[in-house]
Amino acid sequence: MEQYLIDTNVVSDYLSASFPLAGIALMDNAIDAVPNISNITQIELLCWNTDEATTQNVIEFIADSIVLDISPDVIAHCVSLRKVKKIKLLMLL
Repeated sequence: MEQYLIDTNVVSDYLSASFPLAGIALMDNAIDAVPNISNITQIELLCWNTDEATTQNVIEFIADSIVLDISPDVIAHCVSLRKVKKIKLLMLL
């Protein structure tokens, strides 16, 4: 089974069942294999201003996930990708 680093928007769409059936099936498989999220995604998810049931789902999702720190190697790789492709980066103020 392949492993995926799951982004905040993907978690949001998955928890709100916004994906087509094929997308939900792919996410089910990724999550069954223990989801991987970054510490930035964890922060973004915990900052949602939502109802108590959704907040509990998010907390349970994070508890079942491997939360990865951003290492200097990941930062360097992102910089090299950014120099070739136009991608947006999260800005934390």
